Amino acid sequence: MSALLCAAIAGAQSSAPGAGAVSDGVVKIGLILDMSGPYAELTGKGSEAAAKMAVEDFGGKVLGAPIQVVVADHHDSTDQAAAIARDWFGNQHVDAIMDVAGSSEALIVQAIAGTRDKIVVLNAPGANRLSQEACTATSVHYTNDTYAIAHTLGKTIVANGGKSWFFVTVDYSYGYDLEDETAAVVKASGGTVLGHARHPLGASDFSSYLLQAQQSGANVVGLADGGADTTNAVKKAAELKMIPGPQTFVGLSMRINQVHDLGLATTQGMMLSESFYWDQSDAARAWSKRFFDRVGAMPNALQAGTYSSTMHYLQAVAKAGTDATDPVMKAMRDAPINDFFAHNGIIRADGLMVHDMYLFRVKKPDESHYPWDYFLPVATIPGNEAFEPLKQSKCPLVHPPTG
Repeated sequence: MSALLCAAIAGAQSSAPGAGAVSDGVVKIGLILDMSGPYAELTGKGSEAAAKMAVEDFGGKVLGAPIQVVVADHHDSTDQAAAIARDWFGNQHVDAIMDVAGSSEALIVQAIAGTRDKIVVLNAPGANRLSQEACTATSVHYTNDTYAIAHTLGKTIVANGGKSWFFVTVDYSYGYDLEDETAAVVKASGGTVLGHARHPLGASDFSSYLLQAQQSGANVVGLADGGADTTNAVKKAAELKMIPGPQTFVGLSMRINQVHDLGLATTQGMMLSESFYWDQSDAARAWSKRFFDRVGAMPNALQAGTYSSTMHYLQAVAKAGTDATDPVMKAMRDAPINDFFAHNGIIRADGLMVHDMYLFRVKKPDESHYPWDYFLPVATIPGNEAFEPLKQSKCPLVHPPTG
């Protein structure tokens, strides 16, 4: 942990009014994750470890009260995610949820948290509607969203010759949002969309979907899915000799874990958008190596965001002098995020945390010089260009309905 961070934490804790300002005598934070399904490697034990690292780095206590982390597996079920959230808020005295894996699960948990006046921070889910139509006064969309991914990838790739696109899309809300947002950017940038093929979550065979993409003749194949679906689609594309090939494959929700598992020979040349890369700065490298020592893998953006947002939440509790929702939310919005994950990040009125986004190309095997050296930086997109302008927001907190 850096000396600067230690000093900031010590200063916050030294002015703490004591555990009496904390409800139930403990600050309890939870994560509702996929611990065993298609998104387990992208969230799972890594996100749990990241949150616990933040608590340990903070000192294990805030306002004199112990900090506790609880974790549950929703088994990719919205019903289970909802049941966990209701139990945690109603019976287990959980003060805030630091992540919910999956956009469909996140949407329902966010809604429940809003009715219970509880804080929920979202790192893994990307659906744009979380900070748009479905926004709440107690939620923060922290790591990325489909709009930012689309604008980081779509505009730059079209400008560099990838003018015709075909999408292979997972058949649920996140996939729809990812495809729709990217398609809109492609068209607005002068490109064309030649079609899409939709597959179920957890599809067993991607051959037919990929052959449709190949037969379309599109310059770019956009994989609008995530987790194991993206991994299996890329694996099959390599088997079909489509990677490497004349079409550029874009992993709209691809993470470093998948590149590692598949290998550079399989993923070389793919394009992806990220809000964090472990090798992007000295601070990122230092934290990531600590994470690696604990988890055995380098962190992805979702896991790094979980650490950052957990630390930001705990700092807000210390600044507010209480774990009550309203003053903590105000403190979170008032303070910029400056750490290894984001620089001058801000939480807007719609709950969106705005920060820079990055476009990467996956390296060829002979371009990689050390373990986990997988990404070649292509472009940095400033936060105010990557994320949707606040004036265009559909969040009712920003533009209340009239009449």
